[in-house]
Amino acid sequence: MAEPSTPNPFTRSVVLRIPAAEAVHVTRDQPWGDAGRMLDLYRAPGAAGPLPAVVLVTGFPDPGFRNIAGCAFKDTAPFRSWARLLAASGLAAVTYVNVDPGADAPALLTHLQENAGALGIDPARCGLWACSGHVPTALGMLGRTAPPRLRCAALCYGYMLDLEGSTEVTDASRQFRFAVPDVAADRIPPDVPLLIARAGADATPGVNRSIDRFARYAESRALPVEIVEHPTGPHAFDVLEDSDASRAVIERVVGFLRKHLLA
Repeated sequence: MAEPSTPNPFTRSVVLRIPAAEAVHVTRDQPWGDAGRMLDLYRAPGAAGPLPAVVLVTGFPDPGFRNIAGCAFKDTAPFRSWARLLAASGLAAVTYVNVDPGADAPALLTHLQENAGALGIDPARCGLWACSGHVPTALGMLGRTAPPRLRCAALCYGYMLDLEGSTEVTDASRQFRFAVPDVAADRIPPDVPLLIARAGADATPGVNRSIDRFARYAESRALPVEIVEHPTGPHAFDVLEDSDASRAVIERVVGFLRKHLLA
């Protein structure tokens, strides 16, 4: 979601660019699930064997988003460029169309598990990437009990959970219309590493307060949570601020996913 007076983030690509990203092979619009749901699969050319997969989570219903932006989230510049970056870094990347984010996200994981051979991915090595209002849906995926077991998740400048009596995430979901799955904090697996990228200058209402509350909760439960801070970064700095500081955080995100999925 955009902050006031900022360029449209949906037309901006990730500011960390590597030449290999342009050569990534993309298989677009593969049907999955019920009618109207499709996925795109990104792989580096010549990648052999089943690859670890990163699902780029969407937490806004695509039918409504199309009315605003004219396309599904998977077809926006940030999602396409992040998927290319991850694929060029040795991981398969999956983007998808949803109708009901809370139900479709776990259904997609089931589809990936059941069709892993045809897709060329390793269902035992799956992770998540999510940003902004997509993060609550990612947390809901982490809280599910059905396989496949997720290895890790990278969560960027996003709303977390309503903790310590707060309702800021729920309130923001009504304003911005992203999904908030019903998942309690104690359902977050205690052994799945999380990286949270925090934008110090984020003016989106409640985002950093929700991150800070989650960080306190994680510390109290000794959860494997790593916070990486961009002290002066705005919301969506990965596509809106072309700076060394932004690129350093993006490199941390990619490195985190590689560390936990390629091991």
